[in-house]
Amino acid sequence: MTADIRKHAAERILVMDGAMGTMIQQEKPNEATYRGDRFAEHSCDVGGNNELLSLTQPDMIRRIHGDFLEAGADILCTNTFGANAISQADYAMEGLVEEMNVESVRLAREAAEAAATPDRPRWVAGGIGPTNQTCSISPDVNDPGYRAVTFDTMAGAYREATEGLIKGGCDLILIETIFDTLNAKAAIYAIESLRDEGVEVPPLMISGTITDRSGRTLTGQTPEAFWTSVAHARPFSVGLNCALGAGEMRQHVRTLSEVADTRISAYPNAGLPNEMGGYDETPEETAAHLGEWADAGLVNIVGGCCGTTPDHIRAIAEAVAGKAPRVVPEKVARMRLSGLEMFEAPGVDAGAIKEGAV
Repeated sequence: MTADIRKHAAERILVMDGAMGTMIQQEKPNEATYRGDRFAEHSCDVGGNNELLSLTQPDMIRRIHGDFLEAGADILCTNTFGANAISQADYAMEGLVEEMNVESVRLAREAAEAAATPDRPRWVAGGIGPTNQTCSISPDVNDPGYRAVTFDTMAGAYREATEGLIKGGCDLILIETIFDTLNAKAAIYAIESLRDEGVEVPPLMISGTITDRSGRTLTGQTPEAFWTSVAHARPFSVGLNCALGAGEMRQHVRTLSEVADTRISAYPNAGLPNEMGGYDETPEETAAHLGEWADAGLVNIVGGCCGTTPDHIRAIAEAVAGKAPRVVPEKVARMRLSGLEMFEAPGVDAGAIKEGAV
């Protein structure tokens, strides 16, 4: 089905699903739920390890996927946000990474194929989260040069996760909730290494997160600089998710849409978190924002992140139905460099530099 997605994305705005974590928490799982029979005697607590539920509670995960599909989602994200060796080390479950990824794709695939029709295919995006470590920032304020993880270790963890997703048969690879672009570069490096070895790699989706109203990622990049840092991967889409509600995210989505020569994705939270860490924005409120983005020609793919339920996705799908997707601009032939901000060399054609004309 992967070949179809470019055609469909040119014809309409595609809808992603909503928050897997939110839906899992609505089930109120306890320690025994996470463990299941298989891990009843595991050596440490596993509560909160949502990815484990693909192995111990597959019916729950399959049901959540089905609910989002019924609500109108075109793209399902697998339950693999933390299914990598770095994140799973917290639960002493590093050895389950491949199985978690393979089985999570299988569950999403079963749901997607059951809902697909000839004129409305559904796709499975293999999700890769940012891990709980950062390559760019020291966790020790007294030692700014210290790093808890190396680039090679990060890339190795991403490679293992990606191999599992591909083995499971995903249609897309989604590197999401990127707060540190160096982490994302490790993921891109791992994925491109597989491609260099002859592995058939699905199209790549990249989604960063603006952590607060400063308009920058946690490691300080603007949306333009973020795009410039990852543009070499030639992703199927680039976008933003998490951290902000739609009202706060719009200006950053607009900025990204002005500089990126690929499809734009956006899946915000259901508003900003309240004092209890919950999300109060109603489906109608979220959908009104995303519908306006569609009217403004800013997006190609929309969905929901933290706090969004099937009701949010249903409202979003209805809000963008029949609206034209953003027109993907021609590839920019200018030299662009990125640090914390993007620098574009005025009047310098990137092709001329490559050919040695300047």
